[in-house]
This record gives sequence, C-alpha cells and structure tokens, in this order.
Amino acid sequence: MKRFGVIISGVALLMALSGVNPSVAQDSLNVTMVGSLYNYWDCAYGVALSDSYAYVADQNAGLRVVNVARPDSLFEVGFYDTPGLAYGVAVSGSYAYVADGHEGLRVVNVANPANPVEVGCYETPSVAYSVAISGVYAYVADCYSGLRVVNVASPTSPVEVGFYNTPGYAYGVAVSGNYVYVADYTAGLRVVDVANPASPIEVGFYDTPGVAFGVTVFSNCAYVADGDCGLRVVNVANPASPTEVGFYDTPGYAYGVAVSGNYVYVADYDDGLLVVDVSNPASPTEVGSCDVPPYLHGVTVSGGYAYVADYDAGLRVVDVSNPTSPIEVGFYYIPGHACGVAVSGNYAYLAAAAAGLRVVDVSNPASPAEVGFCDTPGYAYGVSVSGDHAFVVARDAGLRVTCIADPLSPVEVGYYDPWPEVFGAALSGNYAYIAVYGADGLRVLNVENPASPTVVGSYSTPDYPLGVAVSGDHAFVADGFAGLRVVNVANPASPTEVGYCDTPGFALGVAVSGNYAYVADDYAGLRVVDVSNPASPTEVAFHETPGNARGVAVSSSYAYVGDWDAGLRVFDVANPTSPAEVGFYDTPGYARGVAVSGNYAYVADKYHLEIFDCSAALPVQNSNPSEIPRTFSLLPAYPNPFNSATTFSYQVAASGRVRLVIYDLLGRRVGTLVDRTLAPGTYSMTWDARNLASGSYYCQMQAGGLQQVRKLVLLR
Repeated sequence: MKRFGVIISGVALLMALSGVNPSVAQDSLNVTMVGSLYNYWDCAYGVALSDSYAYVADQNAGLRVVNVARPDSLFEVGFYDTPGLAYGVAVSGSYAYVADGHEGLRVVNVANPANPVEVGCYETPSVAYSVAISGVYAYVADCYSGLRVVNVASPTSPVEVGFYNTPGYAYGVAVSGNYVYVADYTAGLRVVDVANPASPIEVGFYDTPGVAFGVTVFSNCAYVADGDCGLRVVNVANPASPTEVGFYDTPGYAYGVAVSGNYVYVADYDDGLLVVDVSNPASPTEVGSCDVPPYLHGVTVSGGYAYVADYDAGLRVVDVSNPTSPIEVGFYYIPGHACGVAVSGNYAYLAAAAAGLRVVDVSNPASPAEVGFCDTPGYAYGVSVSGDHAFVVARDAGLRVTCIADPLSPVEVGYYDPWPEVFGAALSGNYAYIAVYGADGLRVLNVENPASPTVVGSYSTPDYPLGVAVSGDHAFVADGFAGLRVVNVANPASPTEVGYCDTPGFALGVAVSGNYAYVADDYAGLRVVDVSNPASPTEVAFHETPGNARGVAVSSSYAYVGDWDAGLRVFDVANPTSPAEVGFYDTPGYARGVAVSGNYAYVADKYHLEIFDCSAALPVQNSNPSEIPRTFSLLPAYPNPFNSATTFSYQVAASGRVRLVIYDLLGRRVGTLVDRTLAPGTYSMTWDARNLASGSYYCQMQAGGLQQVRKLVLLR
C-alpha cells in the first residue's frame, strides 16, 4: 500500500474535526484481507543466478526465488510481488535489483531468500526493461529514456546520478570496465563511457541490421541478440569504433544472450536454446540446441547449466556441460491463473486456467487450504456450483461437469464442447445457460443427466456473449458491445430475446437481484438496469469504477465488483437508483471473478485466490425501522479503551449522507468507516484497528448538519 501522510498543526486538527479533511491515499476502505492461497506465476522475462538460487523476473508476478541446488529438483522458496511488471533482474551481494517496467528500479533484500523484502526504489522516467550492476551503480535500460545511472551505495535510498538518452529504445544492458553496452532496439548497439557516472557519454555505436534486444560482453567482443537477424558478434576492443566481425542467423528470433568460455547461448524465442561456438568470432557456428517450450526471453549460464526465462513456461534448466548435446534436466513453473470462483458451504471452487478446477477448504477463512483438484482440459475461466456438481467454463474445452460429492476427490463426469469457446455459464433447475463466444451466443443445455449435457435451444446474440445470469423465466446476457440482452427462456427449447439495454461500455459480467440487473461494463464501471419489465430494461444508475469492471456478484443489498487492476469494490445498492461505494481493497493482482458468502468476498485475483472480510463495509441496522431516532447522534464506542477493535452505534434521524471518519492526534485521516446515504434508524459499525499503533484517535460523525466527535484510546 502506498500511503502519503500530511503532518498538520493543532489548528489544522480542529479544522479537520470540523469538516475540513486532509486527504490520505489508501489502498483499502472497510475491507480486510484475511486469507490468500496460491502464488501463480505470470511470464518469465529475465533471470539471474546467485549461489544456489535463481531470481526470476516474472512480469506481473514480480520477483520469484527458486532453489536450484539440485537442477533436477527445483522448488520456489520465496517471492516478492513488485508493483509493476518485472522484466529484468540482477543480483549483487544481498540485494536483487529488479527492472520493474513503469515502476522503475526496485531494490529487494534477499539475504533471506525465503522472505525477499523491498528496501528501496527509484522510479525511472520510462519503462525499466533490464539492469546491470557494477560496483555501487545500477545501469538501467529504460526504453524511451535510454540509459539511467543509479547510485545504489545505500540500497534503501537509490539516487539517479546521470543518464544518456539513447536514440532508440533501450532494452538490454551490459557493463564491462568503464563502458556500458546498450541493446537499443532499432538503433543497434550503443557504447557509453561511464568513467564519470554523472556524465555518461556515447563514444561509439554499431547499427545492427535487426532489432537489438539483448547484449553480453566477454573479452573484446559484444554479443548482441538481434531479433530476426540472430546473433551478431561485435569487436569492441576500440569502444569508439565497434565493428561487426561475425554473425549467426538463428532460425528464430534472438531475444536473450549469455556467454561462457568459447560458447554463446542464445534464447531464440520460439526456436529453443541455441549453443554457438565463438572460438573464432569471425565464424560463429551452432553446435547444439535444446528444444525447450516457447517463448524464450532471457538466459544466464553458470556451472555447466543454462537457466532460461521461458515466458509462460517458467524457469527451465538445461545441462550444457556437453555443449554439443544440451539437455533439459529440470524446470519450475506454477501453471494456472485464478479466473473465476464459486462458494458452496465450507468450500471455494476456483477456476484456475491451465490448472483446472481447484477445491479449497475455507472453513477457516484466515487459513484456506487446497484439498482437491480436477485437471480439466482447456482453460478454466469460470465455475458455478449446483448440488453435487461443479460446472466449469473451460473456454475452448467447453463446459465441463465435475462431481464434487467428495470435495477431496472431484471427478469429471460429463462435458459439452461447442465451437469455438464458452465464456460464461449460469444454472437454473435442470438447465445450464452458457455464453458461447463467436457462435450461437446463448445456448441452453439440459443437465438433468450431468454425464450427458444436451443442447435443447439457442439464441444468437448480436455481439459476443461473455457472461450470463438467470432469474425466473429470463436469462440476462452480458453481450460485449451489445450490452445487456434479456432472453425469455420459459420454453428452453425456444429462447427469444424480449428486450435489451445498450450499456455504454463492454458488458463482461452480470448478476441479477430482484428487479435489477447489475452489469460489469468494463471501462464504464457498474451499471444498474431496471428489468421489472423485461421487454424494456432501463438503466437507472451507474457508478464509475477506477479500474475495469470484469465480474460482479450481489448479496443482500450489496454489489461486489471485480475491478481488474483496481481490485475489489463494494457498493451499497439498497437504493438501486443511487449506488454508493462503501468499501474497496486494491488487490495485488487483477480481480475478475468474485463470490460472496456471508460477510466474506472471495476474489479470483489472477495470481491468488483471496478472501476478504467486508463486515466493516456492511453496517448493521439495530432498530426496528418504525423506531426512528429523533436526532442524529454518535454514541460512545464500546469498549473504550480497546485492544484491537471497538464498536460504534450511531443514530440517523432522516435519510441522507452519513460519514464516520477516524483521525489520529495529528489530524491525519486513518480510516473512513461510513460514507453513504442511509435511511433513518440506529446502526452499529465495528472498527478494526489491529494494524495501528497505540494512542488516541478521534471518530467524527457528519450527518444532517451534525458534526460530532468521540475520543478513542487504543491500547496494546
């Protein structure tokens, strides 16, 4: 969480408590993560080796630390989820330096590889793609902003001391002596003198014929991975006049390069790892290759092994002790992504992409544990549960039906595999309603016999259906650019569209409660549609979300939105014409699927399954609605003093906006408990202060012209 505080005077504190509120950026409001499971990998871009550990820059999944003491038996020991996209990594001493895309250079203490901790950062001006370390300097290839020189003598406080704006796009970087060699995309190889790090100066260049992605230097030669022009060998004995002396036109697309002795190892994208003999630099010759899965990006070599960052195939280890016969001996990768989730009883069912269906015991939300799985074919994208069966949306493998009578041993019992892909499913009675992307649109399956789902009807929607919900005699289809489509399915054999609402965004998901449909409309946020007359659905309200609304669930009078890179958002929809955000949690991944059970929200966050306690966002109305308080009032908290949590009761005399805000002694806002429109009544709200220091705090209530403050004392 990034938090920016402002220290203010006692006068400002009084102003704050009387209605002028200092602003504090937060990554959560009224929502607390209580449990998390899985640490799925993303796309391995770069790799560095130190002692018995490989450090992998895994794009969205950050820095991964893998024990490679036994190359045939790799295991992950730790990870750090960097805030950006980890593209490159270098290790020096107890620190890993991560080129983290738009988030610049991150410095991570890896003295304990099982618990890597970020200790410093420098946000470069462009996109940090790779990094090399020499002495107390980090040299960052920063794409559009060229080469950045960062002093890391104090890892907790890295400072840029110089830069050179290369003419191309800086992708790769290597250091040798007083010179830095930059793989500068279409501008080839640039040679920069950094004898004075505060004033780097280009002294020479060689315009390679391809697209320079990677570079390494050994002896008097620079070896450049030059895209579709393969490996280029450039003599840099005279840095002011680099000259190509040889090349090898690899069969694929040279992306990464490493050198050891007389051999260069080329990560050739979709053509595997190539071993090139450069004992005669003028005539490099391929002597061996290893056909590891595509798409190779980075490579490093140590002790007879090549370690390959292999994009969505993870880390691959190749024995190159015999360069003419390299052989893969190990790999490490956690396949899958958390895409969709459903909850039934004490179990959460996760649609985990390539990892199929995972069954998680959530009887203790703080300690979720996988208890079973079914390796469904295809790409598990969503899941619905009915009775003893889970219906898994497996995209190009259709709808898979899994018996979960024994959650510890789920077994596939049937399937329906249409062309081309299934993106959504909803269940009602003996029927499954599936959204078939790019074909008939909505299809109706009879699943009375789960072992043999049978098509009984279909309706071709105008765009591409991505989500579906069913209520009564109607199916509600999230149909991409065609918005919300309402289809009468009273006769499942003959579904008929009866109405539609053309939402302004791209309809990805839908949930229905009562007379309202709630549409996750991508960049247009949450849309609320009155469907009391299915023939004339009408948007009555919307709430723009900060991310991209991908999924939605409704429970009681609350809508929960999986808002992609803005995490989980919670909305009070007791009055559907005026939805109000009452809580959020900016999750570390990309929130898509969401399910709700009681006060808990379960979020499929791409790299993790996460469990959130939303009780603080759901105030309880204590009084009988007929017992309307005469005045607005904030009652004393109990207990007070308190150890970690205390409860407020407050009275609302008339419908209107109510705010409950917590401040510390310096007037800094540390939490917003309530900020929404409430009906008349008496409410209670619990404040969880377990993450705050002991001391005095103040709760301020603003409502109906009232501004009332109560003092709180937190003791540890």
